[in-house]
Amino acid sequence: MLARDARHIVATLFLVRHGQASFGAANYDCLSDVGRQQARWLGEYFRDRGISFRRVIAGTLVRQQDTATGILAGMGAADTVVASHAGLNEYDGEALYRSFTQGADHRAHQNGDYQDYWRTFRAAFAAWTQDKLTGMPETWSEFGARMQAALTHATEGAAREDALLVVSSGGAIGRAVADLLGAPTQTAIELNLQFRNTGFCELIVGRDTQRLLSFNNVPHLERAERRDAITFA
Repeated sequence: MLARDARHIVATLFLVRHGQASFGAANYDCLSDVGRQQARWLGEYFRDRGISFRRVIAGTLVRQQDTATGILAGMGAADTVVASHAGLNEYDGEALYRSFTQGADHRAHQNGDYQDYWRTFRAAFAAWTQDKLTGMPETWSEFGARMQAALTHATEGAAREDALLVVSSGGAIGRAVADLLGAPTQTAIELNLQFRNTGFCELIVGRDTQRLLSFNNVPHLERAERRDAITFA
């Protein structure tokens, strides 16, 4: 069985969440100093593993694009072109919160009662997956479909032994992984909320198939002196 499967393995796709952004700030879509460092360290890790990416694709959000360029800088491959694909973008978290709370100020909630904010956000997320929210720019089903389309696009034309780098966000990755595993919606929510900044999954990509090999890896942050750089926002 393993030998037969091996003949169909085409490439390994490294699916990375962006570095730490600016939670609680007026503009969340901006890497923090920690987020920029996380990206560089991840690039150094890939370099030390001898990985060379045939293709690099990121969502169009600033935090995704800057994470991709930071990884490449850490690899010593800053001249590599980062392609863009909007299908890799995160769902609209602000719209999600506003729809559920009928327009409450999400930043005031974030900066006031952090734990209660996340309880509220989790409930809002669940309501969205059940099509109970109005005013969202996309449905839960549309979100999953465009993420899958983006991953399919990222692997087009890949050859055996290729390595592909895709930079996205926690919610999009959580949805993609849950779908790969055939897991229920609640699993996608949990995967989203536990995914670490610059954590990565490895997907084995074959002819007409994608399989999860590893999940939420942060080997570049697991040194004793870097443990404080493990973040979730």
